[in-house]
Amino acid sequence: MSAYERLERIAPLRVWQGIAARMVSGERITLAVVELEPGAVVAEHRHENEQLGIVLRGSMAFRVGEEERELGPGDTWTIPANTPHEAVAGPEGAVVVDVFAPPRDDWAALEPLERRPPRWP
Repeated sequence: MSAYERLERIAPLRVWQGIAARMVSGERITLAVVELEPGAVVAEHRHENEQLGIVLRGSMAFRVGEEERELGPGDTWTIPANTPHEAVAGPEGAVVVDVFAPPRDDWAALEPLERRPPRWP
């Protein structure tokens, strides 16, 4: 198995309606490039994984715990383990990078979607 892969060769996974992620996982961490369609909703949820992220393209309304923000390219977030959070993609959708520790083993069980070119880079 190679240590390298091109993003377009990683099959997207349907995480929620209108939201697909291409992920790379190691023993202790998962990195995901997540594409959100315009208006896509990440309903409130929480998980054991600590999560860090950054918006690459587009915009989103994001809530972590009780704190809400409108985010655009270059904005980041930090979500402690088991903290409720939710997001709604803006009118042009969004592309974000999420990093999770420990790895998102639940995502590894998702069925891949048909291969397609990524929306970023």
